[in-house]
Amino acid sequence: MNLGKVMGTIGGLTMVSRVLGFAREILAARVLGAGPAAEVFALAFLIPNLFRRLFGEGAFSSGFVPLFSKRLNGGNGIDDAKAFTEEVLAVFAPTLMLITAIFMIAMPLLIGIIAPDEWAGSDSRMASAIELTRITMPYMVMICLVSLASGVVNSLDRFTAAAFAPSLLNVALVGALLFFPEGGMGTARAMAYAVLVGGVLQLALLWRSMIKAGVSLSFRRPKMTPAVKELVILILPATLAGGIYYLSQFFYAYFATRIPGALVYLGQADRLNQLPLAIIGSALGTAILPSISRAIDRGEGDEAASIQGRAFDLAMLLTLPATVGLMALSGPIASVLFEGGKMTAADAANTALVLATLVAGLPAYVLIKVLTPGFYARKDVRTPVIIGVAALVIGVLSNFILVPTLGLVALPLSTAISAWINMLVLYGLLHSRGHYSLSGGVAFRVGRQVIAAVAMGATLYALNMLLADWMEAGRTFKVIGLGAMVGAGGLVYFAVGWVIGAINKDDVLILLRRKKGSEA
Repeated sequence: MNLGKVMGTIGGLTMVSRVLGFAREILAARVLGAGPAAEVFALAFLIPNLFRRLFGEGAFSSGFVPLFSKRLNGGNGIDDAKAFTEEVLAVFAPTLMLITAIFMIAMPLLIGIIAPDEWAGSDSRMASAIELTRITMPYMVMICLVSLASGVVNSLDRFTAAAFAPSLLNVALVGALLFFPEGGMGTARAMAYAVLVGGVLQLALLWRSMIKAGVSLSFRRPKMTPAVKELVILILPATLAGGIYYLSQFFYAYFATRIPGALVYLGQADRLNQLPLAIIGSALGTAILPSISRAIDRGEGDEAASIQGRAFDLAMLLTLPATVGLMALSGPIASVLFEGGKMTAADAANTALVLATLVAGLPAYVLIKVLTPGFYARKDVRTPVIIGVAALVIGVLSNFILVPTLGLVALPLSTAISAWINMLVLYGLLHSRGHYSLSGGVAFRVGRQVIAAVAMGATLYALNMLLADWMEAGRTFKVIGLGAMVGAGGLVYFAVGWVIGAINKDDVLILLRRKKGSEA
């Protein structure tokens, strides 16, 4: 597998999704602002997404891929892998439907615990939150099945459909905002239904991709076969531990609903934070997991470590400038993207504050995506989940101390701290087990990448001061000024990095010449 080529495919299609996501956030900011309707939809979308992370993208996805890959590379190849997938689907789908039905029935109790007493007032936010969350909850079933299908096609080295699928959700949400631009709960309700439409479209795309890849699934009666038991034994401890993660996110929602507009500001800042995280971190993690799994199955531990080292190097090369740029330009970025319509300058300033704090943990977020495949490929799903849960518990507990004193900024700060703790412990365990250690060459380049990032930050700080009056002259001037600063910052980073040795020049030259690089 050519890591650069695969990452380019995943990252490029992910960029399409993120651009559509920005269009969605920009439209939502102007149509809904940071008012009650925006907060209600943010909560209604948050809850099924938390279940998605618990049941779809967490322990299940990471446990399923190595087991599927093992059967795919075994004696009967695709036939064994297909039978395994059908057996898992027969148990997985009805379980998800049952969980969804239970939570839809218990939704008044769930929302009543999370939301503050003020939501039960005259604006009926409580009733609207219950209604909209019941509408969005079935999305969890569809997107978890999308996760299963993505695991199948990614294991077959077909990354396009899975990378493009999130774009369909954003298309549906943008459509809802365009067709229902009046704002208020009517628009929020249309967006809730659009979430369901997006889930159906994603599932249809991935199912078609599986069939084209030669995996046409049949539906079986649910049965705990040995293969399903193997998967359950592998993922159950991590899923139970992940329940603590889910609980921790309820605490974050609990705090956010008690700070006016916080759910909206956190959502907008996270959209910007997720751009480099998805394009770099998720793309790398998705790309290297099947390759590391194959290397481990062949008993080639050094090859697995080499793949992870190359991903570490590339992750830092691309993440550091994104981190510095988002921190230094958080104010202009939030103003250009979100200010206008019902989104005030004060709202944009709050989003900028959250963004600058949240991206302090961006390198850690990305490296978690790079390091965890080293555990998953060895069928150790439990360890990274437990580490993540422990880090999140620390973050949640810190909010009880930080929120009363720091207010809004406490939520992104605790998230960033948790990410760094998570990443450092993951690396420490991989190192202590002899699975992966940062080599001298990679450490050399990462150190110089930090120097290049500092130079970039100094440049952006100076330009921010120099163009202060320009940035106050109107939206057109803001856009031009922001574009100039982004371009100048990127040029400084990569120019300094090239000169001082922060970049693996051989890899870059191979990519520029469009030649096939060495196998990762």
